[in-house]
Amino acid sequence: MKTLFYTGARVSELVNLTPGDLHLNLEPPQIRIAVAKGGSDGYVPVLPALAQELRTYLGGRAVGYLFESNRHDAYTPRMVQKIVKEAARAAGIDKQVTPHRLRASVATILLDAGMPLDQVQRFLRHKRIATTQIYAETSVRNMGESYLKALK
Repeated sequence: MKTLFYTGARVSELVNLTPGDLHLNLEPPQIRIAVAKGGSDGYVPVLPALAQELRTYLGGRAVGYLFESNRHDAYTPRMVQKIVKEAARAAGIDKQVTPHRLRASVATILLDAGMPLDQVQRFLRHKRIATTQIYAETSVRNMGESYLKALK
């Protein structure tokens, strides 16, 4: 779930990641999203702490998929959706949580933190800025709610 969230990956992108897509010794560490929607491949930075967790998780393994089933197959997108749903339930979250909602959440957090829209566009691997603009509108809405909550 951390990799899904911190990379802003789509489920279809996450399930196709391989250890070879990890470039964890770079500064900052990066993951290559190679099997991306619409051919919008690209590199995304990841936090050093996540890079270390991925190194530990792999334990030197360099073949196969990054995340594999017990049969060494790629997880299906449906299985990832179930994992996210179960994690939300276990955390006591009543709202519907989906992998795409995680993607939207990281986009909104990045925008709220001041990341320029064009950089968020590259991070999410959107071809059109208009697609990324949707998250900016959400960010503005949340800003208003946060403003009122903070000053009450």
